[in-house]
Amino acid sequence: MKHFVITSVILLLSFSSYSCSNENNEVENPDSGNGSNDNNVELASSYPIVDTKQTTYYDNTSQLNFTPDQSSPFYGQDAQFTGHTPSYTANSDETVTDNVTGLIWEKGYQRMTHSEALAYLEEKNKGEYNDWRIPGIKELYSLMQFNGTDVSSADMESEPVAAIPFIDDTYFDFDYFANGDRAIDVQYYSSTKYTGLTMGGNETVFGLNVADGRIKGYPYSMRGTEKDYCVKLVRGNAQYGINEFVDNNDKTITDKATRLMWDKEDSGSAMEWAEALQWAQDMNAQNHRGYNDWRVPNAKELQSIVDYTRSPQATNSAAIDPVFDITLITVEGGLEDYPFFWTGTTHLNQRSVSSAVYICFGEALGFFPMGSTTPTDVHGAGAQRSDPKYNNGVDYSSGHGPQGDVVRFEHYVRLVRDVE
Repeated sequence: MKHFVITSVILLLSFSSYSCSNENNEVENPDSGNGSNDNNVELASSYPIVDTKQTTYYDNTSQLNFTPDQSSPFYGQDAQFTGHTPSYTANSDETVTDNVTGLIWEKGYQRMTHSEALAYLEEKNKGEYNDWRIPGIKELYSLMQFNGTDVSSADMESEPVAAIPFIDDTYFDFDYFANGDRAIDVQYYSSTKYTGLTMGGNETVFGLNVADGRIKGYPYSMRGTEKDYCVKLVRGNAQYGINEFVDNNDKTITDKATRLMWDKEDSGSAMEWAEALQWAQDMNAQNHRGYNDWRVPNAKELQSIVDYTRSPQATNSAAIDPVFDITLITVEGGLEDYPFFWTGTTHLNQRSVSSAVYICFGEALGFFPMGSTTPTDVHGAGAQRSDPKYNNGVDYSSGHGPQGDVVRFEHYVRLVRDVE
């Protein structure tokens, strides 16, 4: 794989059976203060994963009118399992407390560039509280709700009709076109800087798009102009997004922060979405690693184990803690990289339910600029996108969308289960 040369300093805390990972990679934010949680929210863990709010069942192309059982195809998808139900409290000071995570958010947002966001943060911390911060991408992702509908379409200039945002707009201010000229320009700014470069050499920050339901890396500036974002500050639970991995020495990894147990190894091969769901059940039938309650993780569970301090360019590794094993594969253009991984979460848009969410643990490749025959990293290792659940016969050899995102019909799987 061709890699850009990057000068970076990365602190890795690594032990034989235990490691902590802080995904924020916050290299440009000033000290944000004491991080106290004055709302006294009692947390189940330091990093509880909020449920995706996906309660409807889908096959490859349509909504199901029944609940699959263990003998049915498409059993084991996101809607089959309920985690920490989203719960918010609207406060009188225009903030919102997340009762699951202990994070306290600004109700509204500001349209700002990176430089303006840092100045806004500094000014905000001169007020009643001095522990506001720009959220890391894992903190932002806690707000993601996958009952939302992607409004991407050929017509980006019209107000979407009957669309559902990927954030709870009964508590948080939300507007399409919030930080740009397209309906999908609702890109929330994070403090998580990508450790690599994207789109041919741009320094990049991760953002969460709550209009199209994706995480992507965005260049800080294009052609000398800083990009506008939606900026929403947060305070409270300074431990959110920090993993506490324990190697159980039985090919399983427990994250004490999220109370999830993971398979140390991945599936070793790629498969379509329905096959991934079935493979989890096949592993349960074999009492895999001594357990029979494994599942394909939902989008938010899988994103929780991304290590945003790591990338193929910066660390010559996947964006995952080295306590995990991960398969090295050959990808488009004959490059070596790491797999994309399926989740059990369907990615909805206004026209189709035939795509599912995946997380990039290798580079988020695309044929960019348009017409390129060799892909490059367009959105960063740790991006979250979506692909067709099955081989639908469409030729995606030139990619899809304005950055030419690579499209694959098959992805790898890493199983998860709840810790009792």
